[in-house]
Amino acid sequence: MPSPSSATEELAYGSDEDQQVSFGWPDSGRVPRGVVALIHGGYWRSRYDASLMDPLAGSLRENGWMTANIEYRRGRSNPWPAPLVDIRAALVLVRDYARAKSVGGPRISVGHSVGGQLALLTAELTDGVVALAPVTDVGRTYREKLGEDAALEYFGASPELAPSLYREASPTQQPLSDTPLLILHGINDDRVPISHSRDFMAVAQPQVSRAELIEYEQLSHRDAIDPAAVHWSDALTWIAAITAS
Repeated sequence: MPSPSSATEELAYGSDEDQQVSFGWPDSGRVPRGVVALIHGGYWRSRYDASLMDPLAGSLRENGWMTANIEYRRGRSNPWPAPLVDIRAALVLVRDYARAKSVGGPRISVGHSVGGQLALLTAELTDGVVALAPVTDVGRTYREKLGEDAALEYFGASPELAPSLYREASPTQQPLSDTPLLILHGINDDRVPISHSRDFMAVAQPQVSRAELIEYEQLSHRDAIDPAAVHWSDALTWIAAITAS
């Protein structure tokens, strides 16, 4: 087992400058418990990038995990399904990298907001998904004008004009794999309302044998990517349980 320092390694999974994964090893040269892929949100807007997930990545490395912080194509110049295509390719790279470095243990994805959407849509490529206040129904996101009309801005059409596009992008409308999943969501979240996750769970639980939603009275949308916030210890405990199962 290699035991590099905590330095990160950047690898490309495509020719675009945004098709990159930043790999980091656990602190103090510890043998990794597995690898956690992080997928950032930002309502498909290009001004938000993978650095949003750096604090969570640091916490995971402190707890013995290798991390893979994924950047992907987004913004109006990269229309759907570019983000989904990229996350699928990035997760294959994560799998291959872990094998090449002889890193055992599970492969988990942690996604926030739209990153949660992408993690749920690619769950079959992992051993577990933690979705932090995820976007689960893009048509509803459009109708409720969430994120300052983010769905209209990105998709450029209504669900009525592009029904297949919205269906493909919505975890609520896609068959789900039996990959274990955990959703952590604040009741006070005003960027993605808690009702979205509650309704997704009604769809997910008949399909997924291990599907859980934990709600928090006070967890804002942005605080969901803060490792000091109330939810993060639950995420770490759940991820560790995947290792033991």
